[in-house]
Amino acid sequence: MNGSPPVVYGAMWCKDCRRSKELLSRLGVDHVDVDLEAEPDRAAEAETLSGRKRIPVIHFDDGLVLSEPSDAELEQALRERGLVST
Repeated sequence: MNGSPPVVYGAMWCKDCRRSKELLSRLGVDHVDVDLEAEPDRAAEAETLSGRKRIPVIHFDDGLVLSEPSDAELEQALRERGLVST
């Protein structure tokens, strides 16, 4: 993989966050997990990136930011960046 792994801003209580992280794991994609419950001061960072107060926010090193992506949207972004081999 080139560059840094995607950063996922989320929380355990968030169903969409768990779904997105499960997809990343299933596809074998390393990522950085920012737990906004453990690090609430980083919520502003996620909001600045996405322009929204919704999670998950997934930030790629090329600047792409996805907010509440569907599995299909997230998988497409991963494939376009060569983060999924199959």
